Amino acid sequence: MNVYDQAHMLAQAIKESEEFKQYEQYKKLVDEDPQLSSSVKDLMRKQMEMQASQMMGNEFTQEDLQQLQQLSAILMQDPTAAQYMQCYMRFSMMMADVYKIIGETADLGMDLFGGAGGAN
Repeated sequence: MNVYDQAHMLAQAIKESEEFKQYEQYKKLVDEDPQLSSSVKDLMRKQMEMQASQMMGNEFTQEDLQQLQQLSAILMQDPTAAQYMQCYMRFSMMMADVYKIIGETADLGMDLFGGAGGAN
């Protein structure tokens, strides 16, 4: 079977997975509430900014961490937001595992998701 056909089959399997279905369900609920959607996006943006900064070798301050924790705690009081974030994390973990499997199969010579990298 052709690699492209397999890729399309993988995409379909991802769309049919429980992780994706639950993520989509809660994403729609969050998107229906503009204020909640804005708050969730703000939290996720701050998390990504901190992760990117950390990957560049920068350390974040205790104040930055406290601000992120406070925003997260407030948001997690909303059951829809809490469920969305859990579904998002499960889906993200599944996708990271898929990327890792593909990367290992392709033997790209580096470990993109852990360790110091380099050839195996």
